[in-house]
Amino acid sequence: MSTESRAPVDTTQGALSDSRRALTVNEIIDERPVSRFQATTILLCGLVLLLDGFDTQAMGFLVPPIAEELGLPLSAFGTVLSAGLFGLMLGAMGSGPIADRWGRKGAIIVSAFVFGGFSLATARADTLGELELLRFLTGLGLGGAMPNVVSLASEYAPKRLQPILVTLIFVGMGGGAVLASLVGGALIPIWGWRSVFYVGGILPIALALVLIKMLPESVRFLTEKGSDPARIRGIVSRIAPELAQAPIAATIPDRHTGVAVRHLFTEGRAPGTLLLWVPFFMNLLILYFILSWLPSLLRQAGMPVSAGITAVLSFSIGGIVGTILQGPLMKAIGVFPAILSEFVLSLALVVVASLIFANFPVMMAVTFVLGI
Repeated sequence: MSTESRAPVDTTQGALSDSRRALTVNEIIDERPVSRFQATTILLCGLVLLLDGFDTQAMGFLVPPIAEELGLPLSAFGTVLSAGLFGLMLGAMGSGPIADRWGRKGAIIVSAFVFGGFSLATARADTLGELELLRFLTGLGLGGAMPNVVSLASEYAPKRLQPILVTLIFVGMGGGAVLASLVGGALIPIWGWRSVFYVGGILPIALALVLIKMLPESVRFLTEKGSDPARIRGIVSRIAPELAQAPIAATIPDRHTGVAVRHLFTEGRAPGTLLLWVPFFMNLLILYFILSWLPSLLRQAGMPVSAGITAVLSFSIGGIVGTILQGPLMKAIGVFPAILSEFVLSLALVVVASLIFANFPVMMAVTFVLGI
């Protein structure tokens, strides 16, 4: 929770500033329609998540062709996949404090350069050890980008529209997997698995260059830090041109001191924290297991590499559908009934998938529903 002071950041704008009540950035964003500037910012954040999803979820269907070219057993890639996810976890945990200190824009841009650059380097890997190291380093960038783009998009979205806009942002993750599947299906037969990493590296680096010019810093971060008033006004004028000269009140959060995570377990929050963490962990466990290993299992069953690409595509399209439907579903029947029924259904579908594995068309239908 935060409290906001009404002390103007800048009171040197003449009579107009004196005649208007100082507004917080929250009020300016929440009380007005979404401007083109805000929409562009949210779209840029969505593109980062799209490419994040591309790289994170492409590795699953790339394992079989990589293993065949390097002469490695599929089972050896457990460490490669785990290294990427471990890097993603560390990047997500470490990027928040970094962004709180130096800003979200810089954290997002650096993260995009990191996962783009190491994705390019992965295209040159020739040993299992190189793949493990490069996937870990790529994961640091992937994990660093995800929470910061969601946070920045949320800050520029009016509170009344945040559930819808943030949901649309998360569609980018599934969309990235769909894009990776389409790119992989087109390029692997011609150029091999390395071409997918080239695409997955060039695109985020190109986007990072665009972000340097077009992505704004979090205006709430700037007001909290007492940054240059002219810079704050420049952003506010693009959100609400009619308030270009109005006084802006500083947003000063009332944060707990000490280790932030510790406070999630104090003042009666421990049960709720655990009941959020455990299902989230289990959800990601299913997600990454399906995306990482289903293509390899299909390959071991004698199916072509294209079967694994189709599986990732089917699962990811289902994920997009589920993401879009989740908000209205929870609103209609409640959060708890929706989540509980979905976990039960997911468990049943995993069991069904293991029983009908050899029937590829039925397997893809089950995979699609599991993605939802």
